[in-house]
This record gives sequence, structure tokens and C-alpha cells, in this order.
Amino acid sequence: MIKTQKKKRGVSPVIATVLLIGMVVVIGMIIFVWMKSLARETVTKFGTENIELSCDKVAIEAGYDAVTGNLTITNTGNVPIYQMLVKISKTGTTKTKKIQDNWKKYGLEEGQSYTGSINLEGAEEISLIPVLLGVNEEGKKRTHTCEKSEYKLSL
Repeated sequence: MIKTQKKKRGVSPVIATVLLIGMVVVIGMIIFVWMKSLARETVTKFGTENIELSCDKVAIEAGYDAVTGNLTITNTGNVPIYQMLVKISKTGTTKTKKIQDNWKKYGLEEGQSYTGSINLEGAEEISLIPVLLGVNEEGKKRTHTCEKSEYKLSL
């Protein structure tokens, strides 16, 4: 009895090479996108200082007059504050909004003050969060919110 050999079928070397190169390219693109998401854009203040370090130099004094509904903010630090966010906390909810009423176009320079009315809508506590203006690597202006420099006002 004569045994016949079956032809072994497989992927040709050319197709295997193309598949291998394709998988390497896809894995490389995935790693590139992942690494790019880890790297943050560097924004500087005063030319060379990272803007996050400038947040440590922010200092404000603030007060709220419940009778008139006026909020007063004074920049006592040595860093200009571009904008100010107000986080209004009441039982179970928190709402953040930007001060726009009478806020100066380029913010509060050192020693300047802001006074404006604000509707606190039954808030128990408000927090002021400064926003600084810096420049990225391409020279474009970028804002940075100083979350760690939050100033709390109890009502």
C-alpha cells in the first residue's frame, strides 16, 4: 500500500512578512498615541518658569458682603491673575463659573482689586480658583487653572 502525502498548506513567506510589518506599525502607532497623551504641553510664565510653579506665588485676599451681594478680591501676590473661577458649594452640589462682570480684560495685576456682585444662589461655601495666562512652546497664549491655589470663603 502506497501512502500519499498531503500537501502542507501555510502562509507564504511574503504574506507573513507583510502581516508582521503591519502588526509592528499598528503597535508602534498605539504606543505613540499613548506616550503623547502622557506628555503634557509645557506652558511658561515670565519667559522660563513653568506656569505650575507660578501658581505657588499666587496670593489673594477676598471677602463677601451678604448685604450688598458684592465680592471683593485683591491680588496680594506677585503674579498677575488672568481670570477667576468661583466654585459655589451647597448641599450635595457644586457649580463652577467664571467671573465676568466688571472683570478687567487682562486680569488683576499685583496689588489691584476687583469688586462685583455675584449671585451665590443659597451657597454654603464659595471657593475662588485663580487662572493664569502663559505661553506654550509655539508662543501661543494658554490659560492654566491653579486648582491647588484655591481660596475658600465661608459664608
